[in-house]
Amino acid sequence: MAAAAPGAEDELQEEGGVTTLIRDEQPGDIAAIHAVVTAAFGQRAEADLVDRLRADGDTIISLIAVADGRIVGHILFSKLSAPFRALALAPVSVLPGHQNAGIGSRLIHAGVERAATDCWQGVFVLGEPDYYGRFGFDPALAAGFASPYAGPYFMALTLNGDLPVKVGKLGHAPAFAALG
Repeated sequence: MAAAAPGAEDELQEEGGVTTLIRDEQPGDIAAIHAVVTAAFGQRAEADLVDRLRADGDTIISLIAVADGRIVGHILFSKLSAPFRALALAPVSVLPGHQNAGIGSRLIHAGVERAATDCWQGVFVLGEPDYYGRFGFDPALAAGFASPYAGPYFMALTLNGDLPVKVGKLGHAPAFAALG
């Protein structure tokens, strides 16, 4: 997992005056992250994905959101085999009681900013185009790439300029195969 640059923590003023801190995952956060991801998705599959990506060494960026001393959100970017330096964003999770307060958006912005700073060239995500489009993800950018997730919900985001190529084969970390 990428280490935080000094001062890499970021704060967001949430509804009701609660300050939410975005920071790198630490070893002591693992159980709480598992609980957050499970609650956000209403099942364990995505939390198990996060655990396996971490155990397999495929995690590149893993950030958490902390409010009132409690982890309320998480985002993970993992290794992606691609014809250029690219990451897969999955999953982004926020506890149900904290959703629709901007925490997921803040996690995505912080993760994308970290990826750009670390000289990654692109990020791919499978999700709702209306949601991820707000961050610059575009299904058209991913359309030329062969992936088991290819289709209208598979999107790409360019970082640090244009994607070096517009076509190629993508390979997600093996942990994704367990999701089915």
